[in-house]
Amino acid sequence: MKLMKLGARPDTFFTSGPVRSVYTEVATDLEILVDHCLFRLHKALCAESDAVELPGFPGGAEAFEACAKFCYGIAVTVGAHNVVPLRCAAARLGMTEAADRGNLGAKLDAFLASCLLRRWRDALAVLRATARHSAACEELGVTSRCVEAVAILITDPGSSASEAGCSSWPLWARDVSELGVDLFWRVMVAVKAAGTVKGRAVGDALQVYARRWLPNVAKGGYLVEQTDGSTGSADVAATNHRFLVEKMASLLPAERNAVSCSFLLKLLKAANVLCASPATKAELTRRAALQLEDASVSDLLIPSCASETLYDVDAVMAVLEELALRQAAAAGIPEASPPHARGHRRSRSAESSEFEGARRSTSAAASHGAMVRIGRLVDGFLMEVAKDPNLPLDKLVAIAEAVPDCARPEHDDLYRAVDTYLRVHPEMDKSSRKKLCRVLNCRKLSETASMHAAQNELLPLRVVVQVLFFENARAAALSGPGASRVAGMAGGVKALLAKTRREGGGEEATKDEQRLRGRAGGAPGDDDWSVEGLKRAASRISTLRMKLEEEEEEEDADDGAFVHRARPGLVRSASSRVRALCAIPGGKPKRMLSRLWPSSRSIAGSERH
Repeated sequence: MKLMKLGARPDTFFTSGPVRSVYTEVATDLEILVDHCLFRLHKALCAESDAVELPGFPGGAEAFEACAKFCYGIAVTVGAHNVVPLRCAAARLGMTEAADRGNLGAKLDAFLASCLLRRWRDALAVLRATARHSAACEELGVTSRCVEAVAILITDPGSSASEAGCSSWPLWARDVSELGVDLFWRVMVAVKAAGTVKGRAVGDALQVYARRWLPNVAKGGYLVEQTDGSTGSADVAATNHRFLVEKMASLLPAERNAVSCSFLLKLLKAANVLCASPATKAELTRRAALQLEDASVSDLLIPSCASETLYDVDAVMAVLEELALRQAAAAGIPEASPPHARGHRRSRSAESSEFEGARRSTSAAASHGAMVRIGRLVDGFLMEVAKDPNLPLDKLVAIAEAVPDCARPEHDDLYRAVDTYLRVHPEMDKSSRKKLCRVLNCRKLSETASMHAAQNELLPLRVVVQVLFFENARAAALSGPGASRVAGMAGGVKALLAKTRREGGGEEATKDEQRLRGRAGGAPGDDDWSVEGLKRAASRISTLRMKLEEEEEEEDADDGAFVHRARPGLVRSASSRVRALCAIPGGKPKRMLSRLWPSSRSIAGSERH
C-alpha cells in the first residue's frame, strides 16, 4: 500500500476524556464539537465564532483531527485506507486551492491520480471506500475517477493489475466481486465499453459475483440470511436482490456462450421469485432460449410462487415460445402469435412445420442435434412436472406440443411423462385422456415402451390399437426378433381382454373375445394369437382404419369413461369397443383415419427420412 506523509512537525495533540486539545504556547480560544468529541483549537482556523458544531461530519472525529493537524503542520499519513474520508472532510471545511494554495484538497487529488489509482489493490480499496461517502464522492467526482481507473487496470494488459496477478479473469473477477452492486455495475459497464475484454471473461465475472451475493432459490422464496427476523429487513433484502438481478441482466455480454444457460435460468428463477421488471424477465427468457440445448432438467425446475403448482411451467413455456419465434425468424417464416395469444392453442402440425422450416435453414437456426437435445430436455422436464397433482392438463399438453417432431426421434420419455400424469390424476375422464395422449406418436415408441403401452390400462383403447398396429407393421418387415416382439404384443392384448372377461364375468365378454380373434386372424381358437395369426391379421388392419373413421363420433358418445378402475356399466368397455372396431362391412370405401394413422404415402416418406 502506497502512503503519503504531509507535514513535518511532531504531534502535539493530547486527549483528556472526550476533549482533544493542541499544546501550544498560545491558549486555545475555539471549541468545535464533532461526533461528541470536543476539539479546543485556535480562532485562526475559524474566526466566525467561539464555538462550532459540525454534525454529520464525513469521516467523523478522526478525519477532522487529521485536517486540523494539517493546518498546524503536524505530520499526517495518508493512504488508501483514509484518503476518501479525508478528501470529503477537506471539501466540507473548504480546504481548496481557492482558499489557500497547496491546500489539503489539491494534495489529496494529486496523490490519488499519480499513485493510488495506478495500483490495482489501492484503486479497489479506494473505490470500496467511496461507498461509505457516496453522496460527497459523487459530487467531488472521486467515484467516477475510481471506476474509470479500475476499468483501465482490468482492460490494459500492461497495467499494474497484471503485475498484481489479476490479469486472469478468476482473480480480478474475484476482487471486483467484493464491490457493492452499484459500483460493480459501473465498473463492468466501463469494462464492456472498452471493448478489449472478451465476453466470456465478463460473463465469468458476472457468475462469480452472482455466487457471492445472490442466494439460492427455494419453494417459499429466497434463502436469505437475516441479521434479525423483522419484516423490514426481509423487504430490504428482497429489494436489494431484485436490484442485483436486474443489474446482472443488463450486463449480459452479447456473445451467445458468454455465460452458461444454467446461469441464465438461475437468474430467471430469481427474477420470477423477486418479481423483477418485465424487461428483465424478457431479456433472460430471450437469452435462455438461445442456448437452451445446454441446460439440464434441474435448471428448468423453477419454483412457482404465484400458483399452487410446484414449478413455474409458464416460465418454461415462455422460453420455448421464444425459441420457436427465433427459429421461425431464422428460417424466414413470418412471426406468428404465440400459443394461447388468441384464446386457443395453435395446432401441433403448425408448430412442427415452423420448427421444421427453421431446422432446414442455413442461417442461425439451431442444428438438428441441438433440437434433439432440447427435445430430451423438455421430455425430462415433463417427467418431473407430471408428478405434480396440481398441474393443469392444458399446461402439460402445451409444453409437450411446444417441441417439434424433429426434436423427438423417439417418444419413450414423453410416454413416461404421459403415464406418470395419468397415474397421478386417476380422476381424468376419457376426453381428457384422449387429449393428453394426442401428443404421443406411437411409431416412435421403442419395443419396451410399446410393450408397456399395450398393457397400460390407463391409456385410451385407441392408443393401444395404434401401438399394436405400428408394432405389427414394424415386425412384419423383420425376421425372427420381430416375430417374438409381435408375440409379446399379442400377449398384452390377451391380458387386456382377459381382464375384461374377469370384470364382466358374463358369456358376452367371452363371445366378444372369440369374435375379435376370428375377425382379426381369420380362424378361431388360440392359434389366432400365435405369431402367424397376427401376421395374417396385418392385412386386415388397414380395413380397421376405414371403420374407425366412420364410427369415431358414435364411439365418443357411446363408449363412456375408460378408467383403470372398473365402475358400474363399464364391464363391457374394452371388449365391446374392440368388437365395434372389427365389425367392418365388406364394401366400404378405402378411407384412412388421419387422426390414428398417417397415409401410406406419409409413412413411406417418414421412413425415407
